[in-house]
Amino acid sequence: MSRKSGPARGVHGFVRRFLQRPGSADLRRPRRIAAAARTTATVETASAAGSLAALRDRGSWGDGELAQFLALARAAAQMSLDERPFDVQLVAAAAMLVGHVVEMATGEGKTLAGALAAAGYALQSRRVQVISVNDYLARRDAEWMGPLYAELGISFGWIDQWTTAERRRELYRRDVVYVPVNEVGFDVLRDRLVTDLDELVLPEPDVAVVDEADSVLIDSARVPLVLAGGTDVDVADPNVVSTVRRLRSGVHYETDPAGRTVHLTALGLARVERRLGGVDLYTEDKAHTLASVNVALYAHALLRRDVDYLVRDGKVELIDDSRGRVAHLQRWPDGLQAAVEAKEGLDATPAGAVLDRIVVQSLLGRYRTLCGMTGTAMAVAEELHEFYELSVGAVESNEPCIREDLPDRVYLTVEAKEEAIVAHVAAIHETGQPVLLGTQDVAESERLAGALKAAGVECAVLNARNDAEEAAIIAKAGERGRVTISTQMAGRGTDIRLGDGVVELGGLHVVCSGRHETGRLDDQLRGRAGRQGDPGSSLIIASVEDDLVTANLTESPTPGSADENGLIRDSAAADLLTHAQRVAEGAALAVRRTTWRYGLIVDTQRGAVLRHRDLVLRSDRAVKQLEERTPARCAEIREKLGEDLLADAARLIVLAHLDEAWSEHLAVLDDVREGIHLRALARESPLEEFRKIANDLFDPFFETVYERAAATLADADLTEGAIASAGPRRPTSTWTYLVTDDPFGSEADRFLTGLRRPTRRGTGA
Repeated sequence: MSRKSGPARGVHGFVRRFLQRPGSADLRRPRRIAAAARTTATVETASAAGSLAALRDRGSWGDGELAQFLALARAAAQMSLDERPFDVQLVAAAAMLVGHVVEMATGEGKTLAGALAAAGYALQSRRVQVISVNDYLARRDAEWMGPLYAELGISFGWIDQWTTAERRRELYRRDVVYVPVNEVGFDVLRDRLVTDLDELVLPEPDVAVVDEADSVLIDSARVPLVLAGGTDVDVADPNVVSTVRRLRSGVHYETDPAGRTVHLTALGLARVERRLGGVDLYTEDKAHTLASVNVALYAHALLRRDVDYLVRDGKVELIDDSRGRVAHLQRWPDGLQAAVEAKEGLDATPAGAVLDRIVVQSLLGRYRTLCGMTGTAMAVAEELHEFYELSVGAVESNEPCIREDLPDRVYLTVEAKEEAIVAHVAAIHETGQPVLLGTQDVAESERLAGALKAAGVECAVLNARNDAEEAAIIAKAGERGRVTISTQMAGRGTDIRLGDGVVELGGLHVVCSGRHETGRLDDQLRGRAGRQGDPGSSLIIASVEDDLVTANLTESPTPGSADENGLIRDSAAADLLTHAQRVAEGAALAVRRTTWRYGLIVDTQRGAVLRHRDLVLRSDRAVKQLEERTPARCAEIREKLGEDLLADAARLIVLAHLDEAWSEHLAVLDDVREGIHLRALARESPLEEFRKIANDLFDPFFETVYERAAATLADADLTEGAIASAGPRRPTSTWTYLVTDDPFGSEADRFLTGLRRPTRRGTGA
């Protein structure tokens, strides 16, 4: 079923928006399909093969075929994996096969349900990509589900960051391929730069089954994947870095309560200007120096080692703030990466020009059919509906959840909170009950690990420093007497099975150090306990000094009375945390909406460029356009080298100028967007003004490309062996990375900070 014609549209979708939450799915149809599958008699292997062959020949399926397939697939899973899918897994698979995202509790078998859905699409002659969050899960799930695919006669494979282009080309053409979302995005970007059709890696996008759908579709939505190229090294000004390092918070600079923006005070401005040689940073000729100061100040004041990034093997590695793990291939833009490297005394790494970029929303919007599964989707059902036209349905658990979620404990200070965590974990550890302690960042995980060790409690620590060991560490977290500390999401996708005697002790006990910026992460961490009807418990221990509160509440909280240990007895303290969390979730949604709306404008232009590029690749458009502009030169080359070589030269020159012009256009649009919020002063809509400016800038795009291409062809010294190097110089290398879309805060943040520009009241230093 195409998501474009799914249940979110039409009369039924209209009625649903008034009768229940927008984006929620009616699962009555999937339940009927699953019920029919349960009543279908199990068939022998030989006849099953015949039935599968018959299903393959029918093309698109109705409910009857879906039920027949699920019955056959259940038998195949039993034979090949020694796992008989639960009834709820059949419901989930059926829901995905009709185009929904399903929410399934931890331990309910999302991997198998997703494989059943992928197999169902593949048997309808659809090409399926199972989109994962990382390399490890892509490979693990493909290997785990491999016997099922083999039993059903379906070709499969997986792709990771080390897979060669030739191998990718072959794997993408299999029935089912497991692939991390970043790798798909980078392949899309690289395909946009090919100069020959044989270099294309990806087939036309068809079906995407998204694992951990909320993480991929929502949390990753504001982080563009970027293809960069060139050999330039972005080096921070050492004088600026040295000057900024000497500045003191509260004296020379101030930050906003959310920790998103920073600005110089009058005293700080005077100090910086004096140390840079008595310059005036607010004159036009010092604009670049002022920008360098702001970037260095941001790196110095707001980016924290072991929280926002690690330094490992002589390199700065960014930490994914939604997972607490290293974000491989991720870097900051606009000189910020170089500023952090200078701050840490490291060699600068290449920056280069951005050749193209894509956000997850645009990437996954390419597929004819989009569906998926996760443990926490209902909380973002409206966003999935808004951004992807997807509907979400919650599938009941196979066994009732008996986990006990204890009331939050809120303390006056971070110090009191951490003392309470250590005391609580030590007390639970004394009983032999395993404990999983979730922390917010690397620094906190190591601080608490040290405190627990001092208290005589040995623990295994999982954070961004050793994330390669994630699955192995988390798999043991349910063993008797085990204490595991993990930053943020603990081993998502890895089951925690209880060890001997642990059920009698109450199962796994999860402790959360503070609430996360979204309640979904809290629920995911709690969900590590209570798998498949197991006992378990969870407790959040927080403080009113946590970043969640200080960054999202404009006024200092006024908690109730506290006992001698700093524990606030007033129940309103938990309400305070809930309010701060809602503010944080609202701010994140605003950023995603803004990114999406601006992105749509750029995507429209990118679509026009890509369609034209494809036309140049597949036809004689290039040579025809150049002949109109330089007929004599084309005739000369045709006579000298022949028609085919003229066509090759024209194609390569035009493609090179198309790619170069698009890279330049992106850079100009970035500059426009950086200042577009100032239009609000004139009561204009920044988004509409950006649209107008972007359209005006794009109007002459293709004419400019062909003018440049004609000039290149006229001047090129072409020989048969030199055609491949015709046109502007392409980057000597290309690489991919991710950038945070708004590293300096929202446009409103930056605008308000600009209004607080320091006044010149003295020149003290």
